[in-house]
Amino acid sequence: QVHLRESGGGLVQAGESLRLSCAASGSPFSRYTMGWFRQAPGKEREFVAAVSYGAGIPYYADSVKGRFTISRDSPKMTVYLQMNNLRPEDTAVYYCPAGWRSDYLGPYSYWGQGTQVTVSS
Repeated sequence: QVHLRESGGGLVQAGESLRLSCAASGSPFSRYTMGWFRQAPGKEREFVAAVSYGAGIPYYADSVKGRFTISRDSPKMTVYLQMNNLRPEDTAVYYCPAGWRSDYLGPYSYWGQGTQVTVSS
């Protein structure tokens, strides 16, 4: 069982930055692939980034490559999403899921409650 709590969302202007955090508790953190997904109003949830279990290999959606960076701090059991040069189309609720030894696209068994990111133009 893994419990996840996201934080760090907010309202920013286009071009600014935010760092999201996802604190985990429960099962061995290093054996979970950790991801970030987002869902904008009226749209389906989409993959943003993930960091693999074990080696910690990062993966990114094309829409965020070069702007977002995912990282994990295993001793703190926390995964981060550094978001730079934010755009209005990045506006969404951002979710942090965990998947036991999963591929970067899942399956993810545990999800946080989400944090809102709003980017104004």
